[in-house]
Amino acid sequence: MSKKDKTNDIENDPIEGVQNETVEVEEQSVEEQTVEEKLQAELKQEKDKFLRLFAEFENYKRRTSKERIELFSTASEDVMKTLLPVLDDFERALTHIEEDKEAEELRKGVLLIYQKLVKTLEQKGLSAVKIEKGDDFNPDDHEAITQIPAPSDDLKGKIIDVVEKGYKLGEKIIRFPKVVIGQ
Repeated sequence: MSKKDKTNDIENDPIEGVQNETVEVEEQSVEEQTVEEKLQAELKQEKDKFLRLFAEFENYKRRTSKERIELFSTASEDVMKTLLPVLDDFERALTHIEEDKEAEELRKGVLLIYQKLVKTLEQKGLSAVKIEKGDDFNPDDHEAITQIPAPSDDLKGKIIDVVEKGYKLGEKIIRFPKVVIGQ
C-alpha cells in the first residue's frame, strides 16, 4: 500500500485517524504529567529541606540565647569565689567584735560594711545555701569534713555543725557547705 492509499483509507475511515491523534496526545500528556509530577516531587523535597533547615536554625537561636544567658549569670563566678573568703572573714570579725562590749562603734561600722557587701553580692545573684543543724546529710548538697559520735540517736546521719557556709550563684552551687555529721 502506498502513502496515497493510506491517506485515502484514513479519509475513508475518520475514526482511525482520530484514534491515532488521540494516542499521540495521550502520550504527550503522560510525558507532561510525568514532568509535572517530577517537578512537584522536587518542589516537595525542597520545601521539606527548607522547613528542616528553618527548624534547625530556630533551635540554634534558642540554644545560643540560652547559653548566653547562662554565661552572663555565671560570668562573675570566679570573682564571687575569690570574695567568699572575705565574706567569711567579715562574719568571723563580727562574732569576735560582739564579744567585746567596748567596741560598740567598731561593731556597727563593720556590720554596715558587711551588710553592704552581702547586699551587693546578692544583687549579682549570690545567695547562701540554707542549712541548719539537725538537717539530713546529703552528699550531693553538703561536704562532710568529719564525723563525730552523735550526741543522741536522732542525730545519727544528720548535720551536727556547720563549719563553713555554702553559696549558690543563681542555681549553681559555687561552694558546698562544709559540715560535721553524726555517726
